[in-house]
Amino acid sequence: MPETEDRRSQITDSLADFILAEGLNAASLRPLAKAAGLSDRMLLYHFKDKSEVIAAALTRIAERVTVILEHSAPPTALDADALRAFLWPRLSQDQMWPYMQIWLETASLAARGDVVCRTVGEAIGRGFVEWVKSHLASNQPDIDAAKVLTSIEGMVLLKSLGLGDVSEQAV
Repeated sequence: MPETEDRRSQITDSLADFILAEGLNAASLRPLAKAAGLSDRMLLYHFKDKSEVIAAALTRIAERVTVILEHSAPPTALDADALRAFLWPRLSQDQMWPYMQIWLETASLAARGDVVCRTVGEAIGRGFVEWVKSHLASNQPDIDAAKVLTSIEGMVLLKSLGLGDVSEQAV
């Protein structure tokens, strides 16, 4: 990897760490630059603008979730209900919750018209659908993956609202 790509990757890791710890609301240019050990001017040397900074960080966060999921993937394909039951305990555990919080923030900002969050969120969501499909034993993988995704998303939302007990009942 060329030095500039390697440096940009390191910066993106720092940005992702900052957003996971502080949330998207805290992600203005100066705090992001500081988290990366840069001035805001140098941050913009590596990224075109703040939108590209946020997109890169959210994409890195999604990559991390994918790696975590792959390391704990079921050993064989499961039906939709079994895959949802398999995924929920993994996604709702404490170390995964910051990722879920960022996902909810991304969705909320996208719903308010934030183009970056909408674009990146759609890509992340479609990636998760593909991941689910790859672990499904189904004659209708598109439909079953959609059911798993909507169910898990609802469970994440309910847990964030203090209704984790309701989410647990859905498993």
